[in-house]
Amino acid sequence: IAALRLVLPSELSVGPDWAMAAVVPLLLVPTIWLHRAGRHRANAIAGHLLTGILTADLASSLGLLIARLPSHKESPKQLLVAAAGLWVSNILVFASWYWRLDAGGPHARDKRDRHESGAFLFPQMTLRGSERSQWKPGFVDYLFLAFNTSTALSPTDVPVLSRWAKAMMMVQSSISLGTVAILAARAVNVL
Repeated sequence: IAALRLVLPSELSVGPDWAMAAVVPLLLVPTIWLHRAGRHRANAIAGHLLTGILTADLASSLGLLIARLPSHKESPKQLLVAAAGLWVSNILVFASWYWRLDAGGPHARDKRDRHESGAFLFPQMTLRGSERSQWKPGFVDYLFLAFNTSTALSPTDVPVLSRWAKAMMMVQSSISLGTVAILAARAVNVL
């Protein structure tokens, strides 16, 4: 996400372009250390802080893009690169949120034998017997969910069960729709 941040035009950054590339590792290193030290509560707090900062940066960049659109200062190529970077960042940020929050987070899920409940009903949770016995969602499962939410603007094969997850998916879909609508509106204007 920090690397994607560097491809955005400078005008779409709050602060210097390199700020997120510096902030993310500064927060990520202690988060990893806390996990390895077995301080899971502190690790969760640090992870939520890092993901919250990335979310705020994503929202501010989208806001700046929307605000600058009427001025026509960005070239079509810059707009395409910015929209693609924001869209991919949106997927990664919300995949991180879903992974961190579902069923108590990754550490709580790892302590269980299998995944039986949470904010999302994955298809594997409906299987019977040995097919389901040891299945637990990993980051890729949440990445797939976030990708589908940003692409289809709704979940596809994973029903959403909790209110917090529904609210987050509405925010993610709104960001994705805003990014795509801005790009389409500008493209039509260019033609």
